[in-house]
Amino acid sequence: MITAGIVGLGWWGRMLLEAGQGIPGFRFVHGVARHAEAGAPVAAQHGLRFSTSLDALLADPAVQAVVLATPHSAHLAQIQAVAAAGKPVFCEKPLTLTRAEAVAAVEACRAAGVPLAIGHNRRFLPTIQAIKAIIAEGRLGRLLHVEGHSSNLNSSQNFAPWRADPTESPAGGLTGTGVHVLDAFTNLVGPARRVSTQLTVQKPAPGALDSLSVLLGSPTASPARWRRFGRRRATGGSMSSATAPASRR
Repeated sequence: MITAGIVGLGWWGRMLLEAGQGIPGFRFVHGVARHAEAGAPVAAQHGLRFSTSLDALLADPAVQAVVLATPHSAHLAQIQAVAAAGKPVFCEKPLTLTRAEAVAAVEACRAAGVPLAIGHNRRFLPTIQAIKAIIAEGRLGRLLHVEGHSSNLNSSQNFAPWRADPTESPAGGLTGTGVHVLDAFTNLVGPARRVSTQLTVQKPAPGALDSLSVLLGSPTASPARWRRFGRRRATGGSMSSATAPASRR
């Protein structure tokens, strides 16, 4: 039995708690939230010990692994603390907001000898798995074009102010939800070798992030061209799409 702690008991943290209830050999035992008035009732509902600090969770001998469902900017420091405590880490996406921080997070876990997992849950959708199998079997031949589209309602229906904070979502809708599109391409055609971006703003701050184009080069393909449009409404909703001519792995 793996007994885990979870940091962050907001909307997505509660979703993870509910999902964890159906996993054989796994259960949450400790929950952390910054504000006791919001987090304590959630912990009580799920039968968890509750605290308001990561340090308290890491000091709990019953916690064998840690799940992070916290704002993006907090991830690196939290990953480093969990790794230093010798516990495996599951971190929600995006892993970090910069490449340097991502490298530091991976290095912290590697140095501590603990696993680091990232919550790219849509890799496990039946449709994505079916597409990946078809590509691997060579049934499509040489891939010339890959296109993805994401129309997201969750951000507006489950909005928290930090999600609209430019420091937490510097790429607008790409940061929290459009990243699923980028991960789908990485999963299906391989990691990017080169990345360049262009931001077009039709309305000055604090207006919406209008469009962001991403040019990626694949080590297994001719240069990939991805066009990503992100629209961040005041309610936090987002829409995204991406296109990429590529060759199969």
